[in-house]
Amino acid sequence: MVAPPFPLWAWLVFGGLVLALLVLDLFVLHRDAREVPFKEAIWLSVFWIAVSLAFGGFVWFLAGVEGAEAYVAAYLLEKSLSLDNVFVFSVIFTSFAVPRRDRYHVLFYGVIGAIVFRAIFVLAGTALLSAFSWLVFVFGAFLIFTGLRMVRRGNDEQTDYRNNRVLRLLRRFMPLTKDYHGDNFFVKRAGKRCATPLLAALVVVETSDIIFAVDSVPAVLSITRTAFVAYSSVVFAVLGLRALYFALEGLVDRFVYLHYGLAVILVFVGAKFVAQGFGLQIPILASLLVIAAAITVTIVASLIATRGAKHGEGGDAPGEGGTGLGPSAGETDGRKRGKANGDV
Repeated sequence: MVAPPFPLWAWLVFGGLVLALLVLDLFVLHRDAREVPFKEAIWLSVFWIAVSLAFGGFVWFLAGVEGAEAYVAAYLLEKSLSLDNVFVFSVIFTSFAVPRRDRYHVLFYGVIGAIVFRAIFVLAGTALLSAFSWLVFVFGAFLIFTGLRMVRRGNDEQTDYRNNRVLRLLRRFMPLTKDYHGDNFFVKRAGKRCATPLLAALVVVETSDIIFAVDSVPAVLSITRTAFVAYSSVVFAVLGLRALYFALEGLVDRFVYLHYGLAVILVFVGAKFVAQGFGLQIPILASLLVIAAAITVTIVASLIATRGAKHGEGGDAPGEGGTGLGPSAGETDGRKRGKANGDV
């Protein structure tokens, strides 16, 4: 879908709402570092979904039914693909033994970074597609390749996130402490500024999320090339990612077939891109149904297949002052997308 540019005041309303929600989240709902219980995470997830769908009503007011359908489809697509991030975050937090009470703040700052980089990716993507129409074939082939690669690699790849290249670069410029120091990202040792393992975990979270955006943003652009619709749907999906993580962190090992559903979605949106290049338009409603069906079927199948089995996170995180860069029992246990590896 390509629509006339949205007015400046619509962007201002969107930006003001997102800023207000971030302030509410950081300074009211989660002012102090603490563990987020399951029930609270569920209610937070419901809240973020409700806000996201309400904003869809705003898009409907501005762009009509077609614009609202594109927004909901893009939101559902980004929300579905973000399930893969939940698995990656779980492995990262286990690898760095991040205390449970500090994980929400790490994800909060990770979300801010994701919002910034998504803006760059969406604006660049829409501009490139407008300037070079043949890029639909490149983006489509890339998404199909990514989906097929996900099926081939499956869930059992091992990753040492503590050897992330960006993290190795950080170590060259700033020493890292071995122990956590509350929710501080930096501490002073012998008059020298040092990074804590919490910053190391944040750096890896940001790196993984940027890699995740490389295929999630083109996927959204296969639904709509309207920058406002694409970016707002992505941002609202990202805003609910933290609550989604805490709601699902105890179930990550049970979604054994989810990567097949994500692969189907990526291949489908890739094929949709290619079809657009040949002048064929797949209805947005059809995209909605395919995305919803792929996620629902694979999640239900996964829960049935793992019913009665014992599952849990790879290891317990230490309390304040615990070691974050020492060996971790769950270091290499987890899932990830083919490209979202720790050696980037």
